Amino acid sequence: MAATEEQQFPLPKILTYPASAPPSLIAQGAEGRLYKTTHLESGLPCALKYRPSKPYRHPILDARLTKARIAAEAKVLDRCYREGVRVPAVYALDAAAGWVMIEWVDGKPVRQGINDWLGERPEDGTPAASEDETPLVDLMKRIGEAVGNLHRTGVIHGDLTTSNMMLKPWASRPSNAGDKAKAVEGDIVLIDFGLATQSSSDEDRAVDLYVLERAFASTHPRAERLFCHVLDSYKPSYKKAPSVIIKLEDVRMRGRKKSMLG
Repeated sequence: MAATEEQQFPLPKILTYPASAPPSLIAQGAEGRLYKTTHLESGLPCALKYRPSKPYRHPILDARLTKARIAAEAKVLDRCYREGVRVPAVYALDAAAGWVMIEWVDGKPVRQGINDWLGERPEDGTPAASEDETPLVDLMKRIGEAVGNLHRTGVIHGDLTTSNMMLKPWASRPSNAGDKAKAVEGDIVLIDFGLATQSSSDEDRAVDLYVLERAFASTHPRAERLFCHVLDSYKPSYKKAPSVIIKLEDVRMRGRKKSMLG
């Protein structure tokens, strides 16, 4: 499999050196590739995000853009990590070569956890009379808290979706929950900061929330009615949340007008 991947996509130089375990391609996007590899020792897995050169851009411009974007992403991650936001730690960086090596987050995407919980629920999202939604509501609250902590640091994610959040298993909290409840257990870890910026604007924070709200509606329409719990938990996590929520209403109105006008 590794040989096939290497034929399809030339490995970044850092991954061509001998290692205890061969790197594996995890994801391929428009801007970059994500590899799973190890850092310093075989027992420490990590993720390496690599931005390959773009042949359609002028080489000098391409090198500058790649260096700036990788450096900016690493800087944002480092700032969040130092402020106590749950994000992957930065292990190593070579912005000129177009890569950043970060902590590997065990677990699964929040998107998968929510979908596992919803299962065969009807299209309108109505729960069964005997169903306890507490675990799912608790997950929504943890999402709101995570976003509030992020905004507290002055960072705007830029692409908040449930695919860019991981459920990291609790290490010190034993679980006696059933299989369904276990699907939504874990700490929220925010990932993929390729579009992140630093801003003190309530408007930018409101847009961040709106992106999450719309992504939630399209990805988990059967649980859309529970998004209010995300906002309820966001408010106590960030002291300037009231003004952001007001801005969110304005952003929603603009979104509705745009939809009506096509």
